[in-house]
Amino acid sequence: MIKIDCSRILDFVPQSDIKALEPVVKESILKLENGTGAGNDFIGWVDLASKMDKGLIADIRETAQVLRSNCEVVVVAGIGGSYLGSRAVIEALSNSFTQLIQDKKNPQILFAGHNISEDYLYELTQYLKDRKFGVINISKSGTTTETALAFRLLKKQCEQQRGKDVARKVIVAITDAKRGAARVCADKEGYRSFIIPDNVGGRFSVLTPVGLLPIAIAGFDIEKLVQGAADMEKMTASSTPFDQNPAAQYAAARNALYRSGKKIEILVNFQPKLHYLSEWWKQLYGESEGKENKGIFPASVDFSTDLHSMGQWIQEGERSIFETVISVDKVQHSMLVPADEENLDGLNFLAGKHVDEVNKMAELGTQLAHVDGGVPNIRITIPELSEYWIGQLIYMFEKGCGISGYVLGVNPFNQPGVEAYKKNMFALLNKPGYEEESKAILARIKK
Repeated sequence: MIKIDCSRILDFVPQSDIKALEPVVKESILKLENGTGAGNDFIGWVDLASKMDKGLIADIRETAQVLRSNCEVVVVAGIGGSYLGSRAVIEALSNSFTQLIQDKKNPQILFAGHNISEDYLYELTQYLKDRKFGVINISKSGTTTETALAFRLLKKQCEQQRGKDVARKVIVAITDAKRGAARVCADKEGYRSFIIPDNVGGRFSVLTPVGLLPIAIAGFDIEKLVQGAADMEKMTASSTPFDQNPAAQYAAARNALYRSGKKIEILVNFQPKLHYLSEWWKQLYGESEGKENKGIFPASVDFSTDLHSMGQWIQEGERSIFETVISVDKVQHSMLVPADEENLDGLNFLAGKHVDEVNKMAELGTQLAHVDGGVPNIRITIPELSEYWIGQLIYMFEKGCGISGYVLGVNPFNQPGVEAYKKNMFALLNKPGYEEESKAILARIKK
């Protein structure tokens, strides 16, 4: 199973401080399981994997096959949790260069609707010219500015290039069951559609059609992904002893460190395929905990790459940080360092070693150096990058997040702060209904 090692934080917080959090951690797990905590109308993710409808999985796989058979490229239009989960899984499991050489077995998965860059959208639409592409529009409301703007452009281009009948076949909506612009559009146009459950928030939605459909189109086994999550659900249940529950241990350790003054958590990987897993994790924890002037700031780095840019600050900067390292036991490929007769680079001492052994020693050496430099270190070990183990890791982080939020004393399942920028943006763009806000903002700017 996935293992968590908190031994290298004990020089910074004693074991007794972690153990002291056991009662509130157990209480938090029960709140999640029984639906008695704040935000309990958004805890559908807690038993989502174990109760997954096999008919839904079959529908997702069938729809995925339609797009796989009719598209060279599939664009996922979504923002935040509507794209980060699927992108995290797809990139963790993909060949690093397959997308560049246009793998003929699987459509290329691209992403849009997560920014408002004119250059990005222009270049995307130019790339899609003369390519057989489809679109997955992921939005509960259908009016999220970034996603709605991208979908408007992509829908029109798809219809013009492929014709309305084909477009109707290769455009899929993942949205609310009954309400919203995306639902109205899907029903009107006759798109295949899937429902975003009302009780699952975006950042927890990777095991719903939001994440499962793009992952299936990319050619990965969504049943194994769900099974991994379901098994981790059992391992993190209230019946599991505190010291054997990885989500409970993670939540307790990070909260003990937070209370000791460590305000920033850096998620570290030594496997570049996990870059977007880190991006997903940042939203999960940042949006769940950053409230009421509380919360650990989530950051991430890709090592050993970022050791050459961020390593100095981590080693000797302000001691307000701790690290959580995701370590992958087994790599997918085998490559030995060759000997070189001239040895100009001085690397013959590595000849005959696997490249991954060098990476593992970089990982261990970095961990020891950072702990010596005053950075507590939590280590999460995953056996390999596969659907099953990624499913376990995703659920462990989700469960740990719910527990941690309750321990912190906030509602982990709302995000009231994200509306502030939207009100200002709509007012500045003169959106109908925002006239008073527009006047107020213009007055502020003039000052």
